[in-house]
Amino acid sequence: MKLILAIVSNDDSGAVSSALTRGGFSVTKLATTGGFLMAGNTTFISGVDDEKVDAVIAIIAKHSSRRTQIVPSTSTIDSGMYSSFPVEVTVGGSTIFVLNVDRYEKV
Repeated sequence: MKLILAIVSNDDSGAVSSALTRGGFSVTKLATTGGFLMAGNTTFISGVDDEKVDAVIAIIAKHSSRRTQIVPSTSTIDSGMYSSFPVEVTVGGSTIFVLNVDRYEKV
């Protein structure tokens, strides 16, 4: 058995959640916040049999896409002045961790 932790952008979380549920997978959703852009994310937690891990990852990958976004950035000029200019960054997609489960009980 494996425990899957998948961090997905809030923009994609509804589609990922629906697809996992339609696929017969039980998931727990947690509201989380990313570090770089302080953007909202959803972390999905799911326990699955070893042979179903690739199916879960495929569903998550299909429904979470990477895209670019323009964000403001600041830099300091030698005289202590700040300048603001837009920077294009890649956001979205998913980060997935697959962990071994030593023991599982449903009581």
